[in-house]
Amino acid sequence: MNYVVLDLEWNQPVDGIRAEDRELPFEIVEIGAILLNEERKIIGEFTQIVKPTVYHVMNEVTRNLIHLKMKELKQGKSFPDTMKEFMEWCGEDYVFCTWGSLDLIELQRNMKYHGLEPIDCRPFPYLDVQKLFSIAFEDRKVRRSLEFAVDYLGIPVDIPFHRAFSDAYYTAKVMAEIKDPDVFSNYSFDTYHIPATREDEVNVLFHDYAKYISRGFEDKILAMQDREVTSTRCYVCKKNARRKINWFSVNGKHFYSVSQCEKHGYMKGKIRLKKSEDGQIYVVKTQKLINDAQMEQIAAKRAMVKEQRRNRRINRKADEKR
Repeated sequence: MNYVVLDLEWNQPVDGIRAEDRELPFEIVEIGAILLNEERKIIGEFTQIVKPTVYHVMNEVTRNLIHLKMKELKQGKSFPDTMKEFMEWCGEDYVFCTWGSLDLIELQRNMKYHGLEPIDCRPFPYLDVQKLFSIAFEDRKVRRSLEFAVDYLGIPVDIPFHRAFSDAYYTAKVMAEIKDPDVFSNYSFDTYHIPATREDEVNVLFHDYAKYISRGFEDKILAMQDREVTSTRCYVCKKNARRKINWFSVNGKHFYSVSQCEKHGYMKGKIRLKKSEDGQIYVVKTQKLINDAQMEQIAAKRAMVKEQRRNRRINRKADEKR
């Protein structure tokens, strides 16, 4: 399997995104990619300027960042022709690698706008190298800029940043510095297209946690009423775990729970409610085994939420009496 290390540059409206721009808020103007083999050695390069069809004036912020002029863009290829050439260049057996998650979202949004066949009709795995850098060299949680990672690793800066090809090149260089092969098992899922049916839903077991991606629901109430969404089976032995802390929310979008498996101990559940491209609500649920101290931290968070809600009710009643 090869790695397609992808980076994009895009233009946007000069006066902010208006209602008529929602279908394509960011128009791709440059595609750059590096092809790596299984040993993460460079075996191919791709770069192409894309001729705009929507925004014919360069946004000032974009122009200052990527140093491209509209005159140059007008000499590029059309997006459909560029994508045909690019997908053929990618080959058959590959995984996309990007710095962060935005590039794949905007690539698919541009493909949809131009009526092209989707990369996939359901979530597909890719490597978020920004996340992999954090796993390999930092605390797994912090997210750094590409420039930071290049400087941190002492990678020579021989071409300017903020062009599609150069940023793909540096992302590939960062990948080459990750020596532990286990880091690359921490792949992400692109959810531009969410599962269409229950059979398409994603259930994946990683080294120390499990991930579930649901189909779409009309609203968050229906999502949180679904048995599979709120299930707390132990992801190790697949047996039901006894709920110790029921699902609770801090902000209406993130929900937490703690269950206890007789064999494997406490298990933290986390649900994130997200909105799909077509406006449906879907769920990303993770489950992870935790220790007693972590369980107590979640219990304290639950108590804090209950106290805050109690105080809000008291204040609301007091306001009503005034």
